Amino acid sequence: METTPLVSDGVIYSTSSWSMVYANDALTGKLLWMYDPKVPRQWAVHACCDVVNRGVALQDGKLFVGTLDGRLVSLDAATGKVRWDVQTTDKTRPYTITGAPRIAKDKVIIGNGGAEYGVRGYVSAYNIDSGEMAWRFYTVPGNPDEPFEHAAMEVAAKTWGGGPWWEIGGGGTVWDSMAYDEKLNLFYIGVGNGAPWNREIRSPDGGDNLYVSSIVALNPDDGSYVWHYQTTPGDSWDYTATQHMILADMEIDGAERQVIMQAPKNGFFYVIDRKTGKFISAQPYATVTWATHIDPDTGRPVEAKGARYEDEAIPAFPAPYGAHNWHPMSYSPAAGLVYIPAQDIPHVYAQDENFTYKPGFWNTGTDSIPALLPTEPVAREAVKDMVKGFITAWDPVAQKERWRVTHEGPWNGGMLSTAGNLLIQGNAEGQLVAYSADKGEQLWQFDAQTGIVAPPMTFRLKGEQYIAVAAGWGGTFALTAGEDDNSGPRPNYSRLLVFKIGGEAKLSPVPDRPAKLVFTPGEQTASAEQIDEGLRLFHTFCYVCHGAEAIAGGTPPDLRAISPETRAKWDPIVRGGMHWEKGMVGFSEVLSKEDADNILAYVTEQAILALNKD
Repeated sequence: METTPLVSDGVIYSTSSWSMVYANDALTGKLLWMYDPKVPRQWAVHACCDVVNRGVALQDGKLFVGTLDGRLVSLDAATGKVRWDVQTTDKTRPYTITGAPRIAKDKVIIGNGGAEYGVRGYVSAYNIDSGEMAWRFYTVPGNPDEPFEHAAMEVAAKTWGGGPWWEIGGGGTVWDSMAYDEKLNLFYIGVGNGAPWNREIRSPDGGDNLYVSSIVALNPDDGSYVWHYQTTPGDSWDYTATQHMILADMEIDGAERQVIMQAPKNGFFYVIDRKTGKFISAQPYATVTWATHIDPDTGRPVEAKGARYEDEAIPAFPAPYGAHNWHPMSYSPAAGLVYIPAQDIPHVYAQDENFTYKPGFWNTGTDSIPALLPTEPVAREAVKDMVKGFITAWDPVAQKERWRVTHEGPWNGGMLSTAGNLLIQGNAEGQLVAYSADKGEQLWQFDAQTGIVAPPMTFRLKGEQYIAVAAGWGGTFALTAGEDDNSGPRPNYSRLLVFKIGGEAKLSPVPDRPAKLVFTPGEQTASAEQIDEGLRLFHTFCYVCHGAEAIAGGTPPDLRAISPETRAKWDPIVRGGMHWEKGMVGFSEVLSKEDADNILAYVTEQAILALNKD
């Protein structure tokens, strides 16, 4: 559950997996209506990071939601009835929508995702009343032999070298954060990574590759370009700039500045003039090794030697998960602090020497095998000890950390800070916690019984203040980074939780966590070469949903623990798409029978290792 609940006129609007929308009475929780856009379940194969949705937009009784299969839907806020439904993407390409729409004047604006699968990013604006498209701004250039859609694309094309990147798409998807400054009439979009990640493949002659990994300011009236600032020029690490953006006015060096603040994946906290796009300052808020610092004169990162992994594999911080991902940060003007749900996760970047573009499937241009945990126990634990999650209370003027709260691990929830000196966050361990915003002292906690990744929000109704949060464990880290203690995926109980002082409701006791996984691998009949090939194929096509090393972390099953009956149906499932209605489509276009057998051999080997470990 990644939605930020939205409250208006005593109703809480929220979303859940598969882009479903809910309206609940804010006082009682009574369900007033729900809307199911009926996203085809097989579209899940195009979703890199779970079938999530981050919320709705609302104006004048009209509600708006993006759907996983690329539609923008307008609902009547009172009844949930569909007002209009438009397809914003090309259904022949693997686009998705997981982010919430934003509204500027009479337009509702939506981006999309899918860069790794091979798409070209853009944002589109639609008329609130009619659903008619008003404008579209592309974030990366298309085929340079064809006319450019707008002047900004002609400028961007000069920063791409070689190609043909346009056959893959180029990436640059605007899959989450956007913001609107009504006074300046500027609409800000955060642009994602290139496609594939590795610039050596998508743009072999180099270049900054505008406007990937950039904040771009647009005129919301016509979608025209105003300015940009690129956080990671020529990105090769999946360091998106799609993370939450905060607009604030603050005094810097004795002058009042209108700023935009962002803590993107690359590990640096940026303060930028939001009127001009001029760089003001940046410092690392988490562990960063890919660059030594941001040049104060140019605003460009100074890259560490070998960071682009052209010649050899390079261990680096942050990982593609980012030092901060989509989980919203918050700002307290009273405390003068920004609160970032940060994390340290290492990664080994390496060239994919055998890269071929696979339309509609995972295309990063990197070799994921070197990034797997070491098999030797001591080294494995040493790497796992590097993985951390924390809240950093960041002073954006001084560009330094004021205090820190350490979590048991990464992938914790978004932040809420209030005028009453409260800071509230849910975490991966299933606790909703309140801290003092000025000092980070823990004041209260509640056992939500499931991991929380979404941000809380607060509203006042009939003189009382409430806190609402969508609890439910999931997302990309949950899918790919399972616990290797054979306990199976951590439990998930998706629900909307609402609190007030004096609230008396209690959660029902949770069922006992299922017993440890049961492994029945049978006899391994494959050769070492077949198992190695299965490892390569698994981490090309399967791990995004089923977890690195076949250790599941989310709702998809742990393949190591499949039954003999399922094992016998392996080819009909993997290549034939027997379970398409659960999102498991057939891979017959890219996997032969021999390929599928080799993947099964690798999964079998992992099950044998797990069985022996038990």
